[in-house]
This record gives sequence, structure tokens and C-alpha cells, in this order.
Amino acid sequence: MARKQKRTLFVPLFLGGLVLLLVALMVINRFQQKELTAGLINLTEVKGTIDISKGILYDKQPKLGSDDAKVKVVETADFKCPVCANWSVTHMPQFKKDYIDTGKVQLYFMNYSFIDRDSHLAASAGEAIFHQNNDKFWEFEQKLYANQGNEKKIWATQKFLLNFVKKNIAGIDYAQFEKDLKGKTYMLDVKEDYKIGGSLGVNGTPQFFVNGVHLDPSATYEDLTKAIDAELAK
Repeated sequence: MARKQKRTLFVPLFLGGLVLLLVALMVINRFQQKELTAGLINLTEVKGTIDISKGILYDKQPKLGSDDAKVKVVETADFKCPVCANWSVTHMPQFKKDYIDTGKVQLYFMNYSFIDRDSHLAASAGEAIFHQNNDKFWEFEQKLYANQGNEKKIWATQKFLLNFVKKNIAGIDYAQFEKDLKGKTYMLDVKEDYKIGGSLGVNGTPQFFVNGVHLDPSATYEDLTKAIDAELAK
């Protein structure tokens, strides 16, 4: 009789515990999802006036090199793009040495965030830093590429970017950066770059413009330097 009572009590206790466990897991999962997607939006949700008729807005882009450089090169990029990261590691040091440091080229960075919603957030983080300090933007660009996550996963979350900048980018007003990132201060600028790039034929990253001329999306590093040398020879 006692065994039957124990069995009778065990079943509801087991089921009750199982239900509590499932509820706890659901709450934890919901919290993790909320943390993962905090601050992530689609560009369609960003409201504001954008004028694409003027083309590339050079004065609104981070830049490297002399203002007197004969050639202006614009790179369109997405911080989640592995090819962009590879270009930065493989070609940027030589490109900087041969063209930027010699005063021949002024390089501009233009967002074309298209991979996922965290692409837009990472782009807005870059904009927030650029609006504080142009040089710090390039430090952010190099270090973020070096810590790039999986292209197919959401990794450039609000939490990640806040922690990343706090640990890696010194010399900026961090409180202002946090305010701008959470408040989406520069998200319209990100959308503006995307819209302008699209209107000029950009359909991926990285792609390049040399003195306003859009190079073929499949252009190699050699194609880029050839186009630059042609402009310098004029």
C-alpha cells in the first residue's frame, strides 16, 4: 500500500518539476533572445529624409590621407563581410604604404551594411566613433575586423559592441558612444550610405570607386591599383 502511495505522489511531483524546468528554460531563452536582438532593426524601420541625387557624400565619410590627393578612392564595406576583413588584412598595409602615405590617394570608408541587422548596428557604432574622432574610426575598423564573428550568425550585438569598444578603443567619450549606439543616433546615416551605394550600382562588399567611377564588383586589387595609376597619370 505504501509503495502505491509513493508512486502516486511521484508522478505529479515529477510532472510538476518537469513543467517548472520547461518554464525556466523558456524564460532563460526569451531573456537570451532579448539580449541578442536588443537594438537590432531593419533599415526599413529607420525614418528620415535621404537625398541620393548628390551621389557619394565625401564629407560625411571617414577618410585616410591628404585632402590634396589627386585620387579619391571610396571603399564600400560591411563589418560582417569576411572578404572585407580579408582585404583589410591582406591589402590595406601595402595600399596605405604605396598610395595613402605618399599623398597620392585619399581613402574613404562608406557603409554598405546588407548582411544582417547587426551589420547596421556595427555600422552605426562606427559612425558614432567617427563623429567623435576620425582616427579612432580607423582603429575601430581594424580591430573589429580582427575580432569578426561568423557571417551567418548575429554577433555584432549591442552588448558585444559596447564591451568591445570599452576594452579596445581608448580616447573617446565612452558615455557618449553608448548613448549614440543605444539611441540609434547615426542609423539614418547608415541607411543613407546604403541607399546612395545602391543607387550607384553597389550590390555587395567590398566594392570601390575611383574618382567617382564604380569599378566592376569583381575587380581585383591589381584592377584597383591600375585604375588609380591611370588617374594619377592624367
